[in-house]
Amino acid sequence: MLSDNPFLNTAPIEKTERRALLWNILKKLAVFAAPYKTLIIATLILTVLGSFTAQVNAFVLRYTVDTLTEIAALADPWQAGWRMLGIISAILLTKEILSIFISFGQRYFGEKIRINLSRDLSQRIIERILTYRMAFYTDSKNDSGKLQTRIDYGVSSLTSLVQNFFIDMLPLFASAIVSLIIMFSTNFWIGLVGLIIIPIYFFISQRQARRLQGFRRQMRGFREAKSGLVISLINSVSVVKSFVRESIEADKHLKIQKEMTENQLRIRSIGFIYDAVKTFIEQIGIVVIIVLTAYFVLKGEMTIGMVLFHVLLFQNVAAPIRQLHRIYDQINNALTYAEGFFEILEDDAQVENIDGISSANLQGHIELKNVDFTYPNGTKALEDVSFTIKPNRITALVGLSGAGKSTIISLLVKFYQPDSGTICLDGHDLQDCDTHELRQRIGLVLQSNHIFSGTISENIRYGDMYASDDDIIIAAKKASIHEQILALPNGYESEAKSLSGGQQQRIALARMFLKDPPIVFLDEPTASLDAIASQQIKKSLDLIKKDRTVIIVSHNIAQIIDADDLVVIENGRVVETGTHEELYAQHGKYFEIFNAMSDSLNLDKISQTLSINS
Repeated sequence: MLSDNPFLNTAPIEKTERRALLWNILKKLAVFAAPYKTLIIATLILTVLGSFTAQVNAFVLRYTVDTLTEIAALADPWQAGWRMLGIISAILLTKEILSIFISFGQRYFGEKIRINLSRDLSQRIIERILTYRMAFYTDSKNDSGKLQTRIDYGVSSLTSLVQNFFIDMLPLFASAIVSLIIMFSTNFWIGLVGLIIIPIYFFISQRQARRLQGFRRQMRGFREAKSGLVISLINSVSVVKSFVRESIEADKHLKIQKEMTENQLRIRSIGFIYDAVKTFIEQIGIVVIIVLTAYFVLKGEMTIGMVLFHVLLFQNVAAPIRQLHRIYDQINNALTYAEGFFEILEDDAQVENIDGISSANLQGHIELKNVDFTYPNGTKALEDVSFTIKPNRITALVGLSGAGKSTIISLLVKFYQPDSGTICLDGHDLQDCDTHELRQRIGLVLQSNHIFSGTISENIRYGDMYASDDDIIIAAKKASIHEQILALPNGYESEAKSLSGGQQQRIALARMFLKDPPIVFLDEPTASLDAIASQQIKKSLDLIKKDRTVIIVSHNIAQIIDADDLVVIENGRVVETGTHEELYAQHGKYFEIFNAMSDSLNLDKISQTLSINS
């Protein structure tokens, strides 16, 4: 299952490619950070101030040791000692008070930048994918689990990079630079030791990052596969339970979990090894600092307090460098996840054409000319399809399951674009029409319509967000659902999700009446309903069909014979067009389908029953 995932490639990205990719991501992130320029500047100022306060301890410790050495030689050291303790206490207390305010401001501003960026990135990508064509969502690489993982981890990795930079790493690096400058100012050779360790740490951290890069890409693939598996399991739980396949599904999940565990342990073990090497290098640096400082103390060029002074400064230099792997981790996470995030965000080819010819005076004359269409997964759905839909008439698309009927409706709503051929609406190429305005004037009723979380009135109002309560009631009456709504404890404020399937279908119809579009597409609107519910909804459908251009897909004989025109489709091709009487008289494909429908209803038995009762 995971072998087909493109993110399981463990080959490391070349150094130049990684740098170019990182720079590209940072430029894109800078666009989102631009509105928070004032916050960023304030954070940087506080960071610089904090880097100076971080050096106070080293100076205090140096002063303490040197002063104690002098005081210890006095005949009465207590008075001088108490004075020294007072000075030290006052300095440290003042420093801590300042540090509290500086640290709070720096961390608060940094966290505010992170939170705002997280919000903006999340909102931007949701707004973006809502503009994409249906083909984007049906692409195998964008199934719900993978898409959610790419978005969630893309946002979290980018914002974590910002958080680590402004809140965690920036203060440490500022402190390291100041410490290094102080070390060089006191003694060149001591400063040189602190400087030499930096490229060594960089080299080790870079090697660590390159070793882990492939494993992190694997982890991305595992997470996407796991997320997709969980979503699929939730959606198919009734099937799983009905076939008693719980153990099989659990084993699938366990397999991914084991692979993830092995990958995570490998990442941890490599990290532990490199961390041990860096700790060893740091300890060597401390030993060299102590030896050098002791040498200068013995020569009389430094005081004893300089030993601890230089050790603390060296640790201030080493602390952020020791955490370099965290920076590389965040950079590689940003490269791994942000790359996929920005691929989604910048997929311009998927953006729907929302500007075009106005559909304000829509008549509903539709013509398909030599239309071919193949789904993104490679399934050929339509081939050389040509027929005409006349305005203010009912056209039924007839054919066996999988013939391509629903695909035609998807093309007419511009969910997809044809591979070749032309679809004309009132003489204009459908692709040149304003998509949003077109959909505002098209109604779509499916076999299973989505009901949103919220009240019944909110779901009906989805057809017209500015509709009044009276308009909603009128629409509900037309959909034959008003009385049932009033019978509920909270009436129109009841939760829509609690309604039955037939009631939810009528809510969708009420939504359609509220929208009041001139063109309506009905795709198996009663297929999953019982006979009584179908009969009740048929009355509503008859109202919808009145004085509109209607295209209906149905296996219901009553709805088919009510149509003015029929288009018979077989294996993605149009094989017959005409009226019910014309096509039935031809004894062709429609004759075969109609007779099969009639036989399935056992009309002879029904007729006998009705004649007996009459």
